[in-house]
Amino acid sequence: MPRKIPFVTKNQIEEITKIYPTPFHIYDEAGIRKTARDLYKAFSWNKGFKEYFAVKATPNPTILRILKEEGCGTDCSSLTELMMSERCDFKGEEIMFSSNETPAEEFVKAAELGAIINLDDITHVEFLKETVGIPKTISCRFNPGGVFELGTDIMDNPGDAKYGMTRAQLIEAFKMLKEYGAEEFGIHSFLASNTVSNEYYPALARILFELAVEVQRATGVHIGFINLSGGIGIPYTEEKEPNDIFVIGDGVRKAFEEVLVPAGMGDIKIYTELGRYMLAPHGHLVTQAVHEKHTYKEYIGVDACAVNLMRPAMYGAYHHITVLGKERAIKDHMYDIVGSLCENNDKFAINRPLPEIEKGDYLVIHDAGAHGFAMGYNYNGKLKSAELLLKEDGTVEMIRRAETPEDYFATLYGFNF
Repeated sequence: MPRKIPFVTKNQIEEITKIYPTPFHIYDEAGIRKTARDLYKAFSWNKGFKEYFAVKATPNPTILRILKEEGCGTDCSSLTELMMSERCDFKGEEIMFSSNETPAEEFVKAAELGAIINLDDITHVEFLKETVGIPKTISCRFNPGGVFELGTDIMDNPGDAKYGMTRAQLIEAFKMLKEYGAEEFGIHSFLASNTVSNEYYPALARILFELAVEVQRATGVHIGFINLSGGIGIPYTEEKEPNDIFVIGDGVRKAFEEVLVPAGMGDIKIYTELGRYMLAPHGHLVTQAVHEKHTYKEYIGVDACAVNLMRPAMYGAYHHITVLGKERAIKDHMYDIVGSLCENNDKFAINRPLPEIEKGDYLVIHDAGAHGFAMGYNYNGKLKSAELLLKEDGTVEMIRRAETPEDYFATLYGFNF
C-alpha cells in the first residue's frame, strides 16, 4: 500500500485550475491542524511545552495564523520574519528569535517585540548589551562539536556547523548574562537535520538535560526552558517509516524524569522549533506536463521549475511524484521530470519509474510544504507561483498570488517596462 497519497484528486485539481493556473503550491489545513494537535498531545506531560514554528520553512501569514490557533509560536531568524510574526499578532514570548551574524537592527526589533532572544555566539553578549541591553529572559545556543551519532549511524557533523557555542563558552556567557541582569535562562541546540528516527529527540534531550544540570551548578542561574529546536524529519521516500511523535514525546519524558527531576529541575519547560515536520507533508507542488522529449533519455517537461521547488536541484533531494488519475497505473516508463530553466540540474526527478505521462497530465510533487515555496528565486526572470489553501470545508483559498512581470521589474530604477 503506497504511503504517499495526495490530499487532492484529479477532479479537484481540474476544478482548481479553472481559477488558478499551474504551477502552484497547495496546503492541507486539516493535515496541518492534526499534526499540531498530535505534537501537543505527545508533549502534554510538560506543562510549559510550546512549539515555535520555524517561519523560514513556510513564511505565509495564513499558515502562521492556523498554527497560532493551535497554540504555536514562531521561530524567527530575520527582520522580515519578525515583522511577519508581529503582523500576525504574535506577541512577546510567543516569538523566539534565533539568528546568527545578527545585524543590530534585528536585535532592536526582537527587543521591541519582547521576543525571546537566542544568542548564537559568546561575542554577541556584549553586542546585545551595547545594542538594546540584556533582557530578563535570554537563551544561548549550544554546539557540542564533533560528530553526532545514534548507535553506529552518523546523523550529522555539528563540529562543522557555524552555529552555537562550545560548552565552556556557554557557561561563560551565562555568567556574563547573569551579571548583566538576566534572570531566566534557556538552552537551545540543533545537532541533526531531517532525522527519520524516533531516537533523535530523546538523545538530544538527554544531552541538553545533562548540560543544563552542569550549567546550573556551575553558574547558579535558573534555567527555565530547553529548546530542542528542529531536526525531526519526514520520510521523503515511500519505503521509510515515518516518525512517531508519541514515541518521541515519551522518550523525551523518560530522559526528563531520569535527569532533570532528580536534580530538582522538574519545572523546566520544553520548547520545539519544527518546520519540516509540521508542514512538509501537508504541501504539494502541482504542475502540468507541457512537453515531452525523446533523445538519449525520456524527458517530461512541466510548467514548474527549480524556482518553485529548489531542493532537488540544490541537494539532489528526492520528492515523490504522483501522476493524478494514474495512481494505480503500472510504473513502466522511466522519465526525467524537468523544468525550463537554463540549468541542467533543473530536474524534479531523474530516471524515475512512473506511469506513462501525456501532455496535459497533472503531477503532484509531494512533501513541498516546507522549504519549498520559501526557497524560491527569480533566476532566468522566472516568477514565483501562487500558494493555495485547501480548507477543512473542502473549499480552496488563494493565500499568496502568483508574481507578475510588474513585480519582477518593480525594484529597478531608470527604465520603463
